Amino acid sequence: MELRLARAFVVTADEGHVGRAAARLHVTQPTLSRQVAALEKALGVPLFDRTRRQLALTPAGEVFLAGARDLVRRADELADAARRAHRGELGVLRVGFVQSATFDALPRLLSRFREAWPSVRVAVMAMTTLRQLTALADDRIDAGLLRPPVDAPDLRSRTLSHDELYAALPGTHPLARRRRVSLADLAGERFVLYSRQSGPSVHDTIVGHCRAAGFSPDIVQEAEDVQTIAALVAANLGVSLLISPTPHTDEKAVVYRPLVEDLPRWEMALAWSAQNKSPVLARLLEITPR
Repeated sequence: MELRLARAFVVTADEGHVGRAAARLHVTQPTLSRQVAALEKALGVPLFDRTRRQLALTPAGEVFLAGARDLVRRADELADAARRAHRGELGVLRVGFVQSATFDALPRLLSRFREAWPSVRVAVMAMTTLRQLTALADDRIDAGLLRPPVDAPDLRSRTLSHDELYAALPGTHPLARRRRVSLADLAGERFVLYSRQSGPSVHDTIVGHCRAAGFSPDIVQEAEDVQTIAALVAANLGVSLLISPTPHTDEKAVVYRPLVEDLPRWEMALAWSAQNKSPVLARLLEITPR
């Protein structure tokens, strides 16, 4: 059974008049009559009682109408969904993010996206920058919130913020009373740092800053995410250096202090593959600041 024939039958039944139905369908009356006749032939039963002066359904036509109306409605909905998916108004947006993006960049960007395209489902995955670069190249995510550099030739990026390095101190630490802390003040302290395995560039840069200040940090514990680092600092296992924005914590447990040194800031960027032609990705890029 062809969908156009089912639609012709439903409109004719709803209008109760061949002329009005033909006008609604933008066809001639003879064409509409042939379509209804073709449907009846395919089904092997009459759908309209042609012995009466007014157009009326047969018992078979009444039974068939309910299902045919539902079929046409579902086909229209499916066609509309396909068009909306093509425009990027439906579908799934897959986003990877580094932990430090959860405190500002991720909620800020995705709340704006959800407001603009509420019917798109957003799937988020916590991933290191290195894992995101691989996932973007393998088309396992559409976009990533990460820390540059992004050196792969097929990847593109937009900088969302430039973030400072902060000292994370136990709330009872003597340095917690200061408004700003210098790196040299942290010489001799035990450190809790990002795992080098999870982010070698972040780890190596922080260690490099410490060495430039005249000491090598005594790293007693490493962690892959910033929440764990903050928890370990709160447990008084050591101090740390964290990229802002920092986790929300009770200042009695952990305090964050800006550094005296004027250090290079860390970029937070949105990255994507130039080969990814996903319509929902295009919508994300539309609302991402350039």
